[in-house]
Amino acid sequence: MNDIPARCPQVLRDGAEADRTPEVLPDGAQPDQTPRLEETRDAQLAVRVALAATVEPEDKALMPLLQGRDPFTAWELVRTNAEGRFDRCVARIERLRLDDIVARTAAIGARIIIPGDDEWPCAVDDLERPPFCLWVTGPARLNIASRRSVSIVGARAATAYGTQVAGELAFGLANRGFAVVSGGAHGIDTASHRGALAADGTTIAAMACGIDIAYPAANSALLAEIARSGAIITELPPGSAPQKQRFLSRNRLIAAITPGTVVVEAGLRSGSRATATAARGLHRMLAAVPGPVTSPASAGTHQLIRDGGAVLVTDVDECADLLGTIGEDLAPVKRERSTVADTLDDAERRLLDALPVVRATGVDRLAVSAGLSPREVMRGLAVLMGAGLATRTDAGWRRSRPDPA
Repeated sequence: MNDIPARCPQVLRDGAEADRTPEVLPDGAQPDQTPRLEETRDAQLAVRVALAATVEPEDKALMPLLQGRDPFTAWELVRTNAEGRFDRCVARIERLRLDDIVARTAAIGARIIIPGDDEWPCAVDDLERPPFCLWVTGPARLNIASRRSVSIVGARAATAYGTQVAGELAFGLANRGFAVVSGGAHGIDTASHRGALAADGTTIAAMACGIDIAYPAANSALLAEIARSGAIITELPPGSAPQKQRFLSRNRLIAAITPGTVVVEAGLRSGSRATATAARGLHRMLAAVPGPVTSPASAGTHQLIRDGGAVLVTDVDECADLLGTIGEDLAPVKRERSTVADTLDDAERRLLDALPVVRATGVDRLAVSAGLSPREVMRGLAVLMGAGLATRTDAGWRRSRPDPA
């Protein structure tokens, strides 16, 4: 689907004039085998691009009116301003130049994918209002990369702790074959993308602007690097400027396209909490990394964990365990460091507890103190001395060092 059909503008115009009334055929006549307009990908692409260019992704007034309708019916409602409900789209329709959108897309080597295409990431169809289409640039195929992926999100104004953790998680997960998805912004997003790139892994940046805009400008080199090896995606047509509501729409896309989301660092009002909310609503796996209890930058992640919506994770193993497929990526069980004292049986442990640290004592007193027989004490002292835990002196027995347990 790398080629943008040049006839899309004409298809859109034809579509507005198409008569969809079923043709009544005379007896014996064969139906026309020419694909109907609705059956051609060019037509699907044309109306979906037109809808994406005229209706905001999360327009709470308009999207419910279009929800559940096929794109042709939806476009007809918008184009004709049905019942005056689409007044806000009139100005955009008057300025709509589909040929310009197609040209600008092709000029930067991007592609447009729609539902039904092989590359379409079907996970986004779980959204209540999925994208009409997606603009993509980069060699990564979304249908493949998104299957084993994880989104790592967090604050733009990240701390050194947050960026370090995000980078380490992204690096480790990319090494395990996960594609790392984030939003291309400063802070945690940047650290996540860079971590995946450092591991020669795949990373995907979901943008809140047109595919032809590098935002933030300071990340233009990073975004170019992502486009060379991974993918940049957006549901907004070329030329669309980044706006506040578009970031919120973008966040739901990040949550939907991956099986799980990890929030590394987020304040109570962080936009990444919207990504977490979307992930939870989509029944995706959600994890959060704790931070210092004194840090406002981690207050949001702590709340996610406290409310039970997010699983606490602290390293790559735990993330992979949570997000990996069944039977894969299981984190090793973490155990405390074993000590010599851990190998002692109950009698030996009681004897060790009874041994004085400073002043040595005799076997009889140890038997009383530990509640053991003299024979058990002698046998236990031999074990403790062999383990380097007991020392014999002229005055009796004592610990050779404090109990390491």
